[in-house]
Amino acid sequence: MTEDVVELLQSLIRIPSVHPEHTADDTISGELNLAQHLAQRLHEMGANVVLENVRENRPNLIARFAPRDGRPRILLGPHLDTVGIAGMTIDPFAATIDDGKIWGRGACDTKGPMAAMLWALNAQRERLKSLPVAIDFVAFISEESGQWGSKHFIQHHGVDYQFAVVGEPTAMQVVHVTKGSLWATLRAEGKSAHSSQPELGENAIVRLIESLSLLDREFSQEIRQFSHAVLGSPTMNLGVIRGGSMPNIVPNFAEAEMDMRVTPSLAAAGGGLALLKQFIQRHQLPITVVKAHENSPMEIPVDHPMIERLIACADFPCKAVGAPWFSDAAHLSAGGVPSICIGPGSIEQAHTKDEWICIESLRQGAKYFSDWIDSFEN
Repeated sequence: MTEDVVELLQSLIRIPSVHPEHTADDTISGELNLAQHLAQRLHEMGANVVLENVRENRPNLIARFAPRDGRPRILLGPHLDTVGIAGMTIDPFAATIDDGKIWGRGACDTKGPMAAMLWALNAQRERLKSLPVAIDFVAFISEESGQWGSKHFIQHHGVDYQFAVVGEPTAMQVVHVTKGSLWATLRAEGKSAHSSQPELGENAIVRLIESLSLLDREFSQEIRQFSHAVLGSPTMNLGVIRGGSMPNIVPNFAEAEMDMRVTPSLAAAGGGLALLKQFIQRHQLPITVVKAHENSPMEIPVDHPMIERLIACADFPCKAVGAPWFSDAAHLSAGGVPSICIGPGSIEQAHTKDEWICIESLRQGAKYFSDWIDSFEN
């Protein structure tokens, strides 16, 4: 691999890797093509590369530059998948350069950080086998929904690692604490009847709306007590609602989907799902939680030696910060591998209709990761 980090990122953007839940187009769906492309590159760089299926034709990539000889292991870990391309105003896979930026799906989230990491590993390839630590490159599937890649990896390989540097667009700040998330479906049931005699039925939509109103007024305030000095308070959003079938039928079902962002103290108090169920029971609301998926928050102490090293390596203003979003780093941390997020690009550009990354930021990230690898010689 001899190309500049800009050319490297362009080549990655031009390989579609849209999460399968975000597209119906098989020609751009899935991470396999990108994983195979990276495997070839990393093999040429001298790595021992494994593609490990997590879902059918959806592999994590694990590249090891040093043998398993007992030295501490650290991983650089971006994710392979991107969100969908619906509504984009630019060619999502052209990787056009304009106005000092590279444009395209994944430019900042997270092929930009990926390119910076790969460029640094290649720049330091001759030294990676002899460093006092082993630095591996691991690319995860499915970060944008489900996080199946990082969950699988931590279960099968977590014991081998002492720290993880997860690639996300953080404007080159060290994100050491993030909120967790709860997605839950709330369902109300009723009794159908003809709309000319609604008194003979039980309207599930009305039941649901009344319950949601109480949740929005009171439950959202209750969880505010679990605030965090960096992250602020937990939040709740009611994002989807559906129910009924026809205007002239009293609906016998209705449901809503909610998103809660969970702070470490809320997680320590039992988690968002437990508190939600307690609130529903305490107020005898006519709803049930029929589907729920909760992800833990992440918090690594700012005085962790690796965080101190990451900050010390920067030749630009860099500090430990928090973020309200969720990433693979939380699953790795929950599984016993302390993890942080860092990378070039801004989260404000992630998932947008005209996603881009500044070339200056990309180059800064590539140099930074190379300097960080270099620091282990000192």
